[in-house]
Amino acid sequence: MRRHIDRVAARFPPLKYVLQIQDRYEALHGNVSANSITLTGFLALFALTLLAVAVVGYLDRSNVDIAAEITRWLGLSGDAAKVVTNAVRTASNSARFATLIGFIGVVTIGTSFAGAIATSYNMAWDVKNRGLIERARALVWLLGAGALVSFGVWTTVLWTRFPKELAFLVVIATLLINAILWLFTSWWLPNRKTTFRAMLPAAMAGAAMLEALKVIGGIWVPRLVTRSSELWGTIGAVFALIAWILFFGRVVVYVTIIEVLEAERLGKKSRHGDFFP
Repeated sequence: MRRHIDRVAARFPPLKYVLQIQDRYEALHGNVSANSITLTGFLALFALTLLAVAVVGYLDRSNVDIAAEITRWLGLSGDAAKVVTNAVRTASNSARFATLIGFIGVVTIGTSFAGAIATSYNMAWDVKNRGLIERARALVWLLGAGALVSFGVWTTVLWTRFPKELAFLVVIATLLINAILWLFTSWWLPNRKTTFRAMLPAAMAGAAMLEALKVIGGIWVPRLVTRSSELWGTIGAVFALIAWILFFGRVVVYVTIIEVLEAERLGKKSRHGDFFP
């Protein structure tokens, strides 16, 4: 079967390129890197959620009825509204403890998540990690990535206020911000130097894959969470979220491979990790 596919790929360059990417993915044991990103990503999500709950708890100590505002904004009533109200009340009672633990969790687990992404790049480029320096750079990456994601959300909300005829601008703006995020990641996290020409195709591919993943996730994940929750309860919803992060981990690995292949095509890298300026 593979020989037949190779013969077809010889006459169809895009298919040949896809096969090269997949072959490199298997040679690098890409599933291992993707699984590492999935684990640290899930733990980072938990830490961020814990911190968010703590913030809500602090706000609830003010004169504003945060629980009522949240339930009204979400359109909740009945048992669902009671769940949110009780959660906010619990967060309010333990806000200081949750904030301390949440902050430590964000720094520790968050930098581990960034470190897993950096390791994926370094493995693809066949270079070593930088130890403690990696952790410090990971913290800077978290701040920069958070700012870019926040700006992307703000931009999307802004563009949605325009007429429907200009809806395509939302997609363009989102793809552009996604590409900038990948370029920033590729420039800052890995322990190597490369050219912008090598990074750009990978960033563009990553932007498209990330946007597709968000669209699919917006349709598939809520349904999967609902079905899993009905079948397995809370643990089912956790499995559904892990599945989405698992796909994201594979996107990261594929982006690193595309970047390396482009560098090799441009003659800026050998198969042994050497970089040629």
